[in-house]
Amino acid sequence: MNVIFSLDQLEEVAQKIIAKNPKKVILFHGEMGVGKTTLIKQLCKTLGVIGATSSPTFSLVNEYQTTNNQIVYHFDFYRLNHEVEALDMGVDDYLYSGNLCFIEWAEKIPNLIPEAHSVITIELLPNGKRSLELK
Repeated sequence: MNVIFSLDQLEEVAQKIIAKNPKKVILFHGEMGVGKTTLIKQLCKTLGVIGATSSPTFSLVNEYQTTNNQIVYHFDFYRLNHEVEALDMGVDDYLYSGNLCFIEWAEKIPNLIPEAHSVITIELLPNGKRSLELK
């Protein structure tokens, strides 16, 4: 799936992503400030997450629950220096839990990513819109 969108179209983009039925583990790639966290917040809202969502930059992982009792994990590995830090926090338990896992900065843990995963790449275009590719 490829789509070009503006930030006011995030809800529509999130619905399209969910409709494509991606794998449970989704990696989000893109430069800092491109909107990875903003998209993940919208995905959570579209999925029916109860309560506020925020970036897990310092906690590494946030856990959310949807209105139909689905668990969603949101990871931000930007601050990791070594994969062993992710192992120490029990990342394997999350990634193989069968729950949705949204992962920012997955390139910090390349050897820990399950084989079955989807990738969303976001790029900022010169006109301020974003280009999104889901594989």
